[in-house]
Amino acid sequence: MPLDMKLFYSFIVVLAAGMIAVLVLWRPSDAIATKSAPPDQARQLGVFSFTNQVGRLVTQAEIQNKFLVVNFVHTGCSISCLQVNERMGQVQQLTSGQNDVRLLSFTVDPGTDTPPVLAKFGEKFGVDAARWDLLTGKKSDLYALIETSFLKRDTLHPTSPMPGGFQDVDRIAVVDRDGRVRRYFDGLRPETPAAIVKFLNELRNEPK
Repeated sequence: MPLDMKLFYSFIVVLAAGMIAVLVLWRPSDAIATKSAPPDQARQLGVFSFTNQVGRLVTQAEIQNKFLVVNFVHTGCSISCLQVNERMGQVQQLTSGQNDVRLLSFTVDPGTDTPPVLAKFGEKFGVDAARWDLLTGKKSDLYALIETSFLKRDTLHPTSPMPGGFQDVDRIAVVDRDGRVRRYFDGLRPETPAAIVKFLNELRNEPK
């Protein structure tokens, strides 16, 4: 084999080995891997009083001093909404025994999502009513809370297929013990539940 061909093949082997090493050793940063982000503005959980899936009244005062994992549901949702609730179910499992964590799901379609409907929906995800509340109530009150505390609304497109015109409903929010919304996670990504648990541990270790 001519010398130049030997050099060429040697170069190809070295290049391939380098690419394999990069693929094996490279790991995305947590921020990229989980698609998490802080809120667009300072957001605080507002005062509320809503009914959960078993017909019990749940208030903001009841969950003070707890970490909250929050998402947004409508039982007639698409595949993506089901995936977000699957992630919430995984968070429920991963935080089993952590009494300082509560899961909340606010409906954006309260006209449809009555407590019995939410209870049936929750069965798909193994909802534990002692730890995970699927909340419904008066539409104006729900929308005001969601918009003020969590999500923007698309006011320019009144025909939006999303009830209430809320944006980024696939997000899962983490709220700290002081009621501050600290971070949003992409509810469609399989690594999100573990990332949320990791972030909760970081919040616990924050200096007071």
